[in-house]
Amino acid sequence: MKARIILTVALAALLAGEALAATAATVPQVNINTASEQELQLLPRVGPALAKRVVEFRTANGPFKAPEELTRVKGVGEKTFALLAPYLAVSGPTTLTEKVRTPRPPKQAAAKPSN
Repeated sequence: MKARIILTVALAALLAGEALAATAATVPQVNINTASEQELQLLPRVGPALAKRVVEFRTANGPFKAPEELTRVKGVGEKTFALLAPYLAVSGPTTLTEKVRTPRPPKQAAAKPSN
């Protein structure tokens, strides 16, 4: 009976691990240590100038050890990093193939002056 319970738990853990791995593998990512300027520009809010700064920073300082180190690049603050984070990797291949577009928040209407 104990062996059956252990086998069942082991099988459940194995299946859960495979499901998590499949989910993680389906999220397209950019490896910020190997990506070209063109690949970096696929990220949301990253244009030619920022992509160039990332590559220059990486060349001058070596590979990024964690995605959070990208905030050391001029133009990548907390808000920008929050948009980029789901797509960033520091190892593995770049799998992002299309530009990620994020909707801009709607502009607030200007308050009408009181008479």
